[in-house]
Amino acid sequence: MDQIIVHGNGPLKGEIPIAGAKNACLTLMPATLLTDQPLTLTNAPRLSDIRTMTELLQSLGAEATSLQDGQVLAMSSHDLTSQRADYDIVRKMRASILVLGPLLARHGQAEVSLPGGCAIGARPVDLHLKALEAMGAELDLRDGYVHARAPLGGLTGAVVEFPIVSVGATENALMAATLARGTTVLKNAAREPEIVDLAQCLRRMGARIEGEGTGTITIEGVDALHGATHPVVTDRIELGTYMLAPAMCGGEVECLGGRIDLLAAFCDKLDQAGLSVEETPRGLKVARSNGRVRAVDVTTEPYPGFPTDLQAQFMALMCMAEGTSVLEETIFENRFMHAPELARMGAQIEVHGGHATVTGVQQLRGAPVMATDLRASVSLILAGMAAEGQTTVSRVYHLDRGYEHVVRKLRGVGAHIERVREE
Repeated sequence: MDQIIVHGNGPLKGEIPIAGAKNACLTLMPATLLTDQPLTLTNAPRLSDIRTMTELLQSLGAEATSLQDGQVLAMSSHDLTSQRADYDIVRKMRASILVLGPLLARHGQAEVSLPGGCAIGARPVDLHLKALEAMGAELDLRDGYVHARAPLGGLTGAVVEFPIVSVGATENALMAATLARGTTVLKNAAREPEIVDLAQCLRRMGARIEGEGTGTITIEGVDALHGATHPVVTDRIELGTYMLAPAMCGGEVECLGGRIDLLAAFCDKLDQAGLSVEETPRGLKVARSNGRVRAVDVTTEPYPGFPTDLQAQFMALMCMAEGTSVLEETIFENRFMHAPELARMGAQIEVHGGHATVTGVQQLRGAPVMATDLRASVSLILAGMAAEGQTTVSRVYHLDRGYEHVVRKLRGVGAHIERVREE
């Protein structure tokens, strides 16, 4: 098993290219199941989760090939051989549930294992299922699988009002509705850039969609979709993570491909903390001059609020801030598991339910730490870059699910970091 070893060092300088969004790509890939014509995705990230989704699509009989060093995905579902998504693949990644809507809409049936993923809470799929039921699907949960059938004439348009905002449920319902008969209206829909990206791709495939990026999305069902080529949107979570590197260590880093509109609430918190964020012709430039950052309170919220997927990384920054901050996690339970590991590095953190109170210290100290999930992994790396001495991060296999070439990218701006095989 690999480890990442980080030595605290001085200010960073240089540029980091930001990959296509993992969460967008994992949503776009199942869209190939909606048509028998080719779907090509460009700017695809090179991650283990993408390989897992590729494996899942291939198990259904779809063609899925990586081109140009993995940055282009060429897919076709002209001759599917199965509508069953097996547990052995689905358990590796929660996004696997997103094949359910497309399979049901185009083929009239699907058997999809209940999903796995990071251990950051229950994350039920009931909202996905209720949306599909509203379109006429007959569902049966048994033996750990969702057994779904569409009525004889296919799914029908419906008004679906989500009781809480759910990105995954919005995505599943949006894809299914493109081939449903009549009009579907999704109310209290998720507004994330990944939803907008999916809608734009589906529109390129011939779907009729209005309102993406707002709380109400309207879809007019069509008889069939066709092939398309679509560029994956910039990964706002990778962007925010690397924006925090100069915030932690000092210096100036330009994140290529970054846009403030992808992370407006996050950028506002960086501004409150005393950091400089500047749009450039090539992306976003983040700088921190001498002195500590200021403590800032944060509450995670659905987009356009502060992203839950940047909470762990921002906590690492607050560990060295001047003053005391309170971080409130409202999206997932069990998402403060990085706090005890940061405490091993000298951080002062008190966790009470969904709140973490962080009192900044002058200096973190390197220590052996263990990653508990994807975002925790990179938060510990950021902390190690700003700490005194050596930090060894174990169980970094989580990292490969969400960050491509993390060691190479951080080395490129002056970080002292290496990946080694655990002895």
